[in-house]
Amino acid sequence: MDGGFWRRAPAVTATVVHAEYSGQLSTDKDQNLPSPQPTDQPCSPIKQEPVSEPLAPIPRTTDSLAQQRFDMLLSAPTIDLVQLQKLSWKGIPSQYRPTAWQLLMGYLPLSASRRTPTLQRKRKEYADWKQQTFARGDGALDKQLWHQIQIDVPRTSPGSPMFQNPLVQRSLERVLYCWAARHPASGYVQGINDLLTPFFFVFLKGAAITEAELEHVEADSFWCLTKLLDGIQDNYTHAQPGIQRQIVKLKELVMRIDRPLALHFESENIEFIQFAFRWINCLLMRELSLSSIVRMWDTYLAEQNGFSSFHIYVCAAFLLKWSKRLQQMDFQEIMEFLQRPPTLDWTAADVELLLSEAYMFKCLYHDAPHHLS
Repeated sequence: MDGGFWRRAPAVTATVVHAEYSGQLSTDKDQNLPSPQPTDQPCSPIKQEPVSEPLAPIPRTTDSLAQQRFDMLLSAPTIDLVQLQKLSWKGIPSQYRPTAWQLLMGYLPLSASRRTPTLQRKRKEYADWKQQTFARGDGALDKQLWHQIQIDVPRTSPGSPMFQNPLVQRSLERVLYCWAARHPASGYVQGINDLLTPFFFVFLKGAAITEAELEHVEADSFWCLTKLLDGIQDNYTHAQPGIQRQIVKLKELVMRIDRPLALHFESENIEFIQFAFRWINCLLMRELSLSSIVRMWDTYLAEQNGFSSFHIYVCAAFLLKWSKRLQQMDFQEIMEFLQRPPTLDWTAADVELLLSEAYMFKCLYHDAPHHLS
């Protein structure tokens, strides 16, 4: 197990600022930020380069009929959330994803007439909090926390030029520090940096991202990260009890679905915490490409308790996908395999198969007696 995931930066005491989650559409083109430029100069419009990791096609949602359904649904004066969830479960076309994600998270209000004023208020609230937090410069920040964030951010999605851009990295750092300051009960835990990247990846889709637009994406990503972590908060509090419970549930689930694999793990002295801690802490973001994660999150956001409950069934389906191969391995081979599963060539079809298998497990076992209680 990677011991780094247990390290915790100290919490920062801060005045809690109450918030209401709302917002509006971000940019939507699948492009990316360019090479680095100095962060101490004004940010002129940024010429975009193609994203190095384009989103895999989603056959079931890119046909004209599906696009018409999304267009009609999202242009309504008031969004039908149930219908949006049904459509989104199968995947969201990239041009609709920023709006759909923010609606599904409860960040955007369902009423179109409320979006602009509430979005302005939320962005101003974040800007005020950020100004208050950084008013006295980096020297006044919690040094250990700030140092840990600055170490983690450059390691975030190292294969994507977007997240190696200094402007984006500074923005990620501010979001993570501001979130930790608002949540002193948990503070910052390694892995939260990974959970922030899909929001930036999806929201930063403009042909020419200006300084104002980048600030908007930063604010929107902060509030969406907050909403996400609100649902899995005990994964990141002291001793991370949420993760501990979910590991137990995953082991129980695998024992019921694939007893031979579970018994083989026992014979090889494999503890689920040795590989599943990271799967839950980072929501499989270290095991799958960013494009695969974005597709998974379409479904997670459409599922009730997708990140807290459905994710365990996804982890089970992910593990059982390799069952026959794993049963032929010894301890060392199993651990090496699970640290680097062969998913680099996965497409949207592979992700959708995984999600379908996870949904089947959920239907079969979620309400079964004595299961996952």
